[in-house]
Amino acid sequence: MKRLTGLAAAALLASTTFVQAQVKEITVAYFLEWPLPFERAKVEGTFEKELGVKVNWRSFDTGVAMSAAAAAGDVQFLISQGVPPFVTATSAGQDLKAIDVAVSYSDNDNCVARKDLEITKDNAATELVGKKVGVPLGTAAHYGFLKQIEHFGLTAAQLQVVDLTPPDAAAAIAQGNIDVFCGWGGSLARAKEYGNVLLTGAEKEELGIRIFDVIATPGAFAAENPDLVAKFLKVVNDENAAYAAAPEGFIPVLAKDSGLDEAGTADQLKGFALPTVEEKLSDKWLGGGLQAYLKSVADFFVTSGNIPAALDSYDGVVDASYLEAASKL
Repeated sequence: MKRLTGLAAAALLASTTFVQAQVKEITVAYFLEWPLPFERAKVEGTFEKELGVKVNWRSFDTGVAMSAAAAAGDVQFLISQGVPPFVTATSAGQDLKAIDVAVSYSDNDNCVARKDLEITKDNAATELVGKKVGVPLGTAAHYGFLKQIEHFGLTAAQLQVVDLTPPDAAAAIAQGNIDVFCGWGGSLARAKEYGNVLLTGAEKEELGIRIFDVIATPGAFAAENPDLVAKFLKVVNDENAAYAAAPEGFIPVLAKDSGLDEAGTADQLKGFALPTVEEKLSDKWLGGGLQAYLKSVADFFVTSGNIPAALDSYDGVVDASYLEAASKL
């Protein structure tokens, strides 16, 4: 009986400790110059109201940095994390779960060659050799770059690849310090002032290069706070639906919050596709397509020497249950 009493006491203590440890605040990782509808809820305090916790917002330059912050326990939600940094982190064993698809944007992530070099898709196989490329390693931009030069019959070893964040790479191409910029968002828009894209979004998609971001969270955090995670995704998707119904009303607030002017914000949004909840729960996305695509990206990164090994399957790093729960709220 004493042993049973001890176990009961331990269970009681554990449950009491759990109650005391309930989440009181969260930190969300996001990108500046990357205007997405959820930012209206960020500005208006909707997340705090619906979740009942304090919400801190922390901007990052790359999805790789987001992964590091999540690993350190500094962020609980990663909005618009690129597939490659998510794949790199989970392939290495990091406890991250893809719980939603943030945005698809084949035209809003690309490589730009300096205009004076006159490099096009027709002569890239020869003219890109030896050129200096600024690209944030391990990101969607890096993956897109590698797939594009593979299409041109080249390897990264034939170019000078420099690890630069998109803002730094945009400044570098403007100053003539690099020949090719690869990145996204406002930085891509600035880079286009000095260069031309190698392949359009449609051309990339024809080659099977899909560019989209996920919403990720540490798996342990999600498992311990399923209701909070579902409510978070409901706010995000409610804003997406509201934007789809009346996009013009979002432009001013998204411009101010993202750090772009209204014209730049509108231009960015034109390149974004926001799948509905129903679409994201279908076989194309969280119902199987996302898992298969993660595996294809991981296998490509292994072949190209960017990660040492891939998981046998990426089914375990995708969890649609939170989005399903959000759809019922």
